[in-house]
Amino acid sequence: MVKTSPSQLAAAYGVCRSITRSQAKNFYYAFLALPRRKRDALCAVYAFMRHADDLSDNLSLPAEQKRAGLDNWLKAFQEVAAGQATDEPILMALADTKQRYKIPDELLEKLIYGTRMDVAEVAVSRKVGPVVLYRTFDQLYQYCYHVASVVGLVCIRIFGYRDPRAELLAERTGIAFQLTNIIRDVKEDAAMGRVYLPGDDLMQYGLKPEHLRQETDPSYLRPLLKFEADRAREYYKSGRELISLLDPESRPAMWVLLEIYSQLLEKIAKNDYQVFGKKIRLTTREKLKILGQGFIRRLQE
Repeated sequence: MVKTSPSQLAAAYGVCRSITRSQAKNFYYAFLALPRRKRDALCAVYAFMRHADDLSDNLSLPAEQKRAGLDNWLKAFQEVAAGQATDEPILMALADTKQRYKIPDELLEKLIYGTRMDVAEVAVSRKVGPVVLYRTFDQLYQYCYHVASVVGLVCIRIFGYRDPRAELLAERTGIAFQLTNIIRDVKEDAAMGRVYLPGDDLMQYGLKPEHLRQETDPSYLRPLLKFEADRAREYYKSGRELISLLDPESRPAMWVLLEIYSQLLEKIAKNDYQVFGKKIRLTTREKLKILGQGFIRRLQE
């Protein structure tokens, strides 16, 4: 491992904190409930993931260029992980985090693989009308695993745990978070031609992909979205179990993250699953209230 000076490392983590503070709408609130060293580590992971997401979401680039950009980002990470020096602050901070918290290279590589799945989906969805990307929930689970569960598996390395049961619980918690995102983002995903809800579930409720267009009567979708929300609630139970398996100083942050996402899901339900109107979010005030409760929990740990 190439030695990095303390000043270089401090500057690199500063860049990652800035990216996380400006881009992480939900995660950053949970990070604030952590001790500084763990907060910085999670910011490094987030910044690494954010760069990959930005490449895959860039509408101005064709799929080939997106894949090339992701391949280059992966290669750059692998070179730094192998001990090569870098001037890239995100990779500099990530290399330190990876070593400090013994995060397997494979998990970090899977983060990029998940973004490549999104690039493939965009290419598929150029057909006329919204396209169902996954026929079964098992297929959707594999997508959710790569774009969300892997993030959880990286995070718990930083949070700290000893009981191996934490890994499956973190995986399942990631599924809950991603299902919540899918329910919330039905409108914008359909506008881009993508339907993440399983095709089998649409058929079960007598729906077709075109029913996910904005002009559709929302009442047609409500039973399906309620079904998916109930499914997400089952996975959120794993998150509650996970908290007690983490190092005490990290439990409040996990609690904050769970509360933000689960309260978002309940806010969608309270709004009768009206996902075709204004995008449903937790307000800054609501998130700050949750964070305040998290700080109280931190003092009690």
